[in-house]
Amino acid sequence: MLVQLAIRDIVLIDKLELTFSGGLTVLTGETGAGKSILLDAFALALGGRGDGGLVRQGEAQGGVTAVFDVALDHPARAVAAAAEIDTDGDLILRRTQFADGRTRAFVNDQPVGVQTMRAIGTALVEIHGQHDDRALADATTHRSILDAFGGLQGPLTQVASAAKRVRAARSTLAEQRERVEAAQKEADFLRHAVEELGTLDPQAGEEAKLAERRTLMQQGEKVARELNEALDLVGGSGSLVPHLSSAVRRLERRSATVPTLVDPSIAALDAALVALDEARAALDAAVLAAEFDPRELERVEERLFALRAASRKYSVPADDLADLRSRYDADVAALDAGEQALAGLEAELTAAEAAYAQAAKRLGDGRRKAAKALDAAVQAELPPLKLEGARFITQITVDEASRDAAGTERVEFWAQTNPGTRAGPMMKVASGGELSRFMLALKVVLAGKGSAPTLIFDEIDTGLGGAVADAIGARLGRLSEQVQVVAVTHAPQVAARAVTHFRIAKDSVKGKAAKGAEKSAERVTTRVVGLAADARREEIARMLAGATVTDEARAAAARLLLGAEG
Repeated sequence: MLVQLAIRDIVLIDKLELTFSGGLTVLTGETGAGKSILLDAFALALGGRGDGGLVRQGEAQGGVTAVFDVALDHPARAVAAAAEIDTDGDLILRRTQFADGRTRAFVNDQPVGVQTMRAIGTALVEIHGQHDDRALADATTHRSILDAFGGLQGPLTQVASAAKRVRAARSTLAEQRERVEAAQKEADFLRHAVEELGTLDPQAGEEAKLAERRTLMQQGEKVARELNEALDLVGGSGSLVPHLSSAVRRLERRSATVPTLVDPSIAALDAALVALDEARAALDAAVLAAEFDPRELERVEERLFALRAASRKYSVPADDLADLRSRYDADVAALDAGEQALAGLEAELTAAEAAYAQAAKRLGDGRRKAAKALDAAVQAELPPLKLEGARFITQITVDEASRDAAGTERVEFWAQTNPGTRAGPMMKVASGGELSRFMLALKVVLAGKGSAPTLIFDEIDTGLGGAVADAIGARLGRLSEQVQVVAVTHAPQVAARAVTHFRIAKDSVKGKAAKGAEKSAERVTTRVVGLAADARREEIARMLAGATVTDEARAAAARLLLGAEG
């Protein structure tokens, strides 16, 4: 609830500090005393629109600070926490208005945007009057009001979860369709590529091996001729090996007589014969390797040309053709699987939509039941408020196409102000006074069910008196048992029921002397005074009697106060 309000240099207010308590607080005073100024200043602290004209004349800036004490789990704290605001202790909303039109907003001394301040302020305070019935003006809030009255948070949560599943299923299906459609555009190419590469069956490193093999075979004929010539010198008809072998045998026969002279030569010749034999073996192998089948060369070249043609066609190196084939195989498999998955995802979406429809139906049934109860409860409050011929109607329409997280129903509060007249949206068919009384009846019925912790009522009793004003006072009193209520009123019957009573008045004070002036000028300022018992009785007597307070008025005021206590 609101615990403190401080205003400085706003219009006629120099400096003002008010402390509030729970229950019903009333603000009374003569017309033009500054009640509207007080509410305008308060609205500024709640994120209302700024205006340089609000700054008191002669000052560069003004400011408003509102302090709230709310539960730790209150939605306003969640809004503040989402904006990374420290929410320990009270919530303190402060707004500075500059004369040039600029404003600065703070929550718990942290700078914030006006939108954040407004979101927090909306969760903390509702301001209602004949021309500011925000709870009724915005038809989009009527559904949440009905849900709060009917205690439909459970079914509402189920619908929200079902709607989330529908959105997720629809999104997944759309993504899969997009992938399948994209793949289908290339399906013919993919399937052809898989078949072609499958037939080719490329292997990693195959191109280099084939190129090397072709080079060897192309050079083989020239090399073979030279190898054969060398082989003939080593082991053919022109070979020296027979001559050398004969020479070794002859020298071996002389070895017995002069070994020291012959043996080294024999050893050298033996080594030469071994080397020549090794050379012959190597040349034999080389000649054998150099031999090739021209048809084999043709096969190698055809394979090499096929690999390189595929490389150019698919714009990848020949060594990457094997990996490309694997990727295309996977794409075709994914295409086939994707088409199968598509059917499964469509079934999942159908199931999610069916679950949503069931949850939405349960919520809709609950809303229709709650609407009947709400209509009856509000209707019971109307006769004492001089709306005995009026009807309150909760109009529910179904929009199957919307299917959002809050269900398929659209809810709007309607009214029939007199028998025989056409019912219609309350904001269109009810006058300002009727609208404020409809709103009061609705708030009384909804007390403690989703309302902001502080409700401000601005002269909703205007033009009413007697029993109707007393009925309004009684309902404000009942409402204040559930939430904090602050009422600006001209009705003594309402003022008599207050727990806290403030009187707003204007005084003339000496202002700062203008530059060059000898005397300071007089100006008007608004002040607010808390009234004790006697002063309160006197104020209510003034409200009853007018300019001249009589003993009869004082006695009537005492009876009102006594009756309110009873």
